[in-house]
Amino acid sequence: MTNLINILKFDFCSKFSSPSKGVKGIFYFLIFLLLPIASASAQAKVIVTENDTTGKKEIRIIYSDLLENETDSLDNRTTKLSGNVELQQDSVLMYCDTAFKQGNNIIAYGNVAIQQNDSLKVFSDSLVYRGETKIADLFGNVVMESNNKQLFTSYLNYELDPKIARYVTGALITQGDTKLVSKRGTFFVQTDEMFFKDSITVYDSTFTLRADTLLYNSETQVVTFLGPTLINQDSNLIYCEEGFYDMDTKLAEFTKNAQYVKGEQKATAEMITYDGSMKEIRLEGDAKFVENDKLATADVIRYDEGTEDIFLEGNAFFRDSTQVVKTTEDIKYNSATESFKTSGRSQVVDDKQILVANALDFDDETGLGLAEGDVFWQDTVENISINAEVAKYNKASGYIKATGGRPLLTIINSDTLFLASDTLISAQDGEVDSTRLLEAFEDVRIYKKGLQAVADSMAFITKDSLFKLFKDPVLWSDTSQFKGDSIFIQMKGGGIDRIYLHNNAFIVTTPDLKFFNQIKGKNIIAYFVNNQLDRVKVTGNAEAIYYALDEEEAYIGATKTICSEMLIYFKAENVDRIKFFKQPSSEITPMKQLLDDQPKLDGFSWDFIIRPKSVEDLRDKTLVMTRGRSSTAPSTNLEPPPGGGRPPGVGSGAKLPGGRIGGKPPGVGSGGNTPKEEKPIQKPTTKEKGN
Repeated sequence: MTNLINILKFDFCSKFSSPSKGVKGIFYFLIFLLLPIASASAQAKVIVTENDTTGKKEIRIIYSDLLENETDSLDNRTTKLSGNVELQQDSVLMYCDTAFKQGNNIIAYGNVAIQQNDSLKVFSDSLVYRGETKIADLFGNVVMESNNKQLFTSYLNYELDPKIARYVTGALITQGDTKLVSKRGTFFVQTDEMFFKDSITVYDSTFTLRADTLLYNSETQVVTFLGPTLINQDSNLIYCEEGFYDMDTKLAEFTKNAQYVKGEQKATAEMITYDGSMKEIRLEGDAKFVENDKLATADVIRYDEGTEDIFLEGNAFFRDSTQVVKTTEDIKYNSATESFKTSGRSQVVDDKQILVANALDFDDETGLGLAEGDVFWQDTVENISINAEVAKYNKASGYIKATGGRPLLTIINSDTLFLASDTLISAQDGEVDSTRLLEAFEDVRIYKKGLQAVADSMAFITKDSLFKLFKDPVLWSDTSQFKGDSIFIQMKGGGIDRIYLHNNAFIVTTPDLKFFNQIKGKNIIAYFVNNQLDRVKVTGNAEAIYYALDEEEAYIGATKTICSEMLIYFKAENVDRIKFFKQPSSEITPMKQLLDDQPKLDGFSWDFIIRPKSVEDLRDKTLVMTRGRSSTAPSTNLEPPPGGGRPPGVGSGAKLPGGRIGGKPPGVGSGGNTPKEEKPIQKPTTKEKGN
């Protein structure tokens, strides 16, 4: 019996890592030692109920079908209890088929059961129990029941006083529909907490979990992750190395290398929060979301599984195969419809187009988008940009309509052109992707070095580099002014190549803002060389008033010519020579008669006051850029336009070169279709001819 005592003193707690077979072997060795003693003892067929008189919480024998005692040479008594054995220590009841009791220690086997209060029961095939420490080692088919939980294992160490159970050989824990398996674990009964370690798997009706280490509170239904953890829920995978999951509220928080995967979707962040009831995932801190060719980053990312909405909050960035969207604030993106909406200063890069605004809203299903607040749009291929307050656009067609704040169109080349109007429309040519069509209407204003214009509406084709101005258009180039019912401007190499004036065409040129050469006809084509007016072709009811100079380059008078067609050549912004077609008639007025009353063709006006002076003038709503039709000659003290010349001298003679007065200009025939070239008119000078 000395061997039995020594074995009973063996500390099973220090052997939790021992194989289960070794633990069972010790138990069976104990039984082997006790059997000879029991058979040699007297069989007292009595039922004994012991009373604890020591005050040391002795184990009491409540009931047994058979009780046998044996005393060894060291006066150690062993009691064998057989059949329906009932034992008690304090509030703890023990049941078994057979028990060996030595002092305050028990070895039991066969339908072993421990009941502690009404809330906890433990069942096993065999038991070793030390009464002094109230520690039980249970073997075989071990089952622990506490409230609505069950623990199944092959070996369990249970400390009854603190109510702590440990297993090291693997266990299954069930609670309702939830099942958990792990190799090692500790069950803190009083706090309803369970600590699991090594090869953990949790099966639930809504998820599966695999982990290395976790803590589970069955009362609060909260699982705390203390190591690498992988959760599979409805084809969603969530990985972390720290965090928690509330099984009741379906709320989870994952930290330390947190990741979320659903199909082709993958999300990472410093912390991932999952709300199962709301079907919402929240990523915080260096948040990143990837799906195929889509990439989203932000300070915070929220994903709604139900609506498939992705909310990017703070320094939001989104990219897919066709576009890049970024903003200092937020983006709302729907992966199902591929639509998005932004707040804060936002930028979208879509192939060759760039769009920047304070807020963007785009629906991929309709292909329509809305940009609001300090909008900037650019076609990087055509080098065209638009600034506005509001813009509606269609990504597929490349259409954009800009309004608010006097939208500004910029065409970038060797000499940038600026255009503003109440509304700007731009679209790609359906046949040629690289060609863009532009329209502007309501108070169109254009500013470019060497070219300014105003009109009611405008159209422009990038492929042809052709501007079309409609409804009371006026155009200025240096000291020349052009008018017509419509004006077409052909650009070439960033400069003016030709200007077409259709119906009621009128050109005014002046080197000094005192005397105005005037050209009028049904249609006019003005040709430019190196951005300078070179020649003008007038067809249909051609009329001209030009100021002639003598050999000393002084004004001698104004010549008025009428014919069917004429071709006027310019040199240094002055009329150099003229070709007349089809029976021209002319008359000259000496300078003395012109000082107080300059001749004017019908429809003459010098609209310098509405000429844009800078890019700022294009968008200034306080300026009234409407065409004036004043017939009064302007004051001579008007500020000269850009590039304006110095006033030449004014002569008093009335004769043209050759001594002729009135009639046909020299060199002009009496009729016919063959044009005759007039002798060149001399350049103006600052010298004034005497009276």
